[in-house]
Amino acid sequence: MHNLIFAATVLGIIAGLRAFTAPAAVSWAARLGYLPLLGTRLAFLASPITVGILTALALFELINDQNPKTPSRKVPMQFIPRVLFGAFCGSAVGLHFGSLWTGLLCGAIGAVIGTLGGAAARGALARAFGKDLPAGLLEDLVALGSAAMIVTHHL
Repeated sequence: MHNLIFAATVLGIIAGLRAFTAPAAVSWAARLGYLPLLGTRLAFLASPITVGILTALALFELINDQNPKTPSRKVPMQFIPRVLFGAFCGSAVGLHFGSLWTGLLCGAIGAVIGTLGGAAARGALARAFGKDLPAGLLEDLVALGSAAMIVTHHL
């Protein structure tokens, strides 16, 4: 149960930082066999097509996020998908650990934490650096590193 709560919450936090990084990580985990979803409604996540699409979207997001014209993640148009992606990723982990609803809830809560906490941390770092780009790149590294850790060590 602890692994479920930890993994689902961290994936939610990652979704709050970078919306498409968490689903891409879950898809890679399913594809590589770390997250067995065969026989579930989420088995499609292991498909090479799904992995490719989600990876492309995550890479596009990493690039687009550095654009100063990108809207704040706290506006509903950005916030709601992050919570939904966090819940979705959490539910995938919940299926693996036998508790879909716990995973879904932890993923959604994690996404709220990641969205609001990530925005606050990035703002503080941007002020400390005197510009946003280093803060954004550091946030990218945190999201990608956390995703890799969860996929390889906690599923």
